[in-house]
Amino acid sequence: MDEIVYASLVETAKNIRGRKISPVELAEAHLARIARLNPKLNAFVTVDAERARAQARSAEAAVSLNSKTTSLGPLHGVPISIKSSVDVAGLPCECGSVLRKGNTPPEDAPLVGRLRAAGAVILGNTNVPEFLMAYETDNLLCGRTNNPWDLERTPGGSSGGEAAAIASGCSAGGVGSDGGGSIRVPAHYSGICGLKPTPGRVPSTGHFPASAGPFAQLGVVGPMARTVRDVAQLFEVMAGPDPGDPAAAPVPLRRWSADEIRKLRVAYFEDDGATPVTPETAAAVRAAADALRSNGFSVEPWRPPNLDRVWQFWWNLFGRAGQMAFGPTLEGHDQDLSPILRAFRARVAEEPPLTAQDLLNTLLARDVLRGNLLAKMEVFPILLCPVCAVPAFRHGEREWTVQGRKVEYLKAMSYSQWFNLLGNPAAVVPVGRSPEGLPIGVQVVGRPWEEETVLGVSAIIEDACGGFRRPPI
Repeated sequence: MDEIVYASLVETAKNIRGRKISPVELAEAHLARIARLNPKLNAFVTVDAERARAQARSAEAAVSLNSKTTSLGPLHGVPISIKSSVDVAGLPCECGSVLRKGNTPPEDAPLVGRLRAAGAVILGNTNVPEFLMAYETDNLLCGRTNNPWDLERTPGGSSGGEAAAIASGCSAGGVGSDGGGSIRVPAHYSGICGLKPTPGRVPSTGHFPASAGPFAQLGVVGPMARTVRDVAQLFEVMAGPDPGDPAAAPVPLRRWSADEIRKLRVAYFEDDGATPVTPETAAAVRAAADALRSNGFSVEPWRPPNLDRVWQFWWNLFGRAGQMAFGPTLEGHDQDLSPILRAFRARVAEEPPLTAQDLLNTLLARDVLRGNLLAKMEVFPILLCPVCAVPAFRHGEREWTVQGRKVEYLKAMSYSQWFNLLGNPAAVVPVGRSPEGLPIGVQVVGRPWEEETVLGVSAIIEDACGGFRRPPI
């Protein structure tokens, strides 16, 4: 049973086409695992068992009737999951909030439609913090999600349920979203892989909250899975413009050869000079850099300047402008909000309201900083760095002592937040482990619209450093 549910997504799809695995047997194995583990993890908020079984039966019939199974979709019969902030027809899309209880979209988001067209079997959707505003997945509507590596720790947020489902073998892969590290931090905490694409490369249409206005650059939707190649397969299916996404652009997929990938110069940094990281986190970045060097890459230490300014501008948009956007919806509903969301709102309220001048200055400065980074990335198209200052934390923790210094919750995540403001694609691949045995990922950052190079480099790191390991649950 474990071997079936832990097989790679790409290999599983190949075995289905080769009639070595039955889609019905595969769906039943995943549903049985969800039934056994979800009471401990609370990763899924809705398990769509009967529709998943019906999809699996249809997939099996298609294999039986089709003598040329190469014509079947690249995800034919593969069971996946979707973050509960993305529209799936007939499933509640409540975004972890009592205020959205019962919200059930009649249609799939475009990316969900693409996954279905590729043959994927949708098992259900997964838990999130309320309105996605936290790095710990807990809410009043669906409760707390636990990390399969240690149930007393969080799998992260906001795609925490998705990460826990995939890491525990309850799903072969799926869909997360990321406005400040919400794919990458859970991937790092849970020991899986994930990709934050360039805004517009994968359509955010059908996601709540909408990626629009000043948030169009920050918020993206992207794939999560246990291997880089699985993430790449999901990305290829999901990618492509949609008119509902204001950042959409018709960028074709490109195949990079191994020789082309190895010609990319790589820069890396172990910390930002302001927020210390654990020794094991720094060691994981060095290990990834050494792995690339051993594979023929030119690798040099270099740290982007002005990262503190980048963080402040991200906070102006995600925190302060986000509070303005949600304010009217949340007004008068404090008793209905989760403690985590109330704490986030209180943190924002400590600062003066964002003015029109603040917003204009933020948008102008963002473009200057982005241009400066992209000019340097003409020399170093790939950048390696931490995902987060710490590995998965215990539920409720909001501060840590790292290298003898206090590290505050939001600043610990700054290593991911920068690239939401700057619009770079970034992947996470597991490389190291903490003294407690928790996974530690490394972030691989590329130039906008070059997800293929990010994934190509990540796959080489994965092969050299071992990649995904099964959690002890």
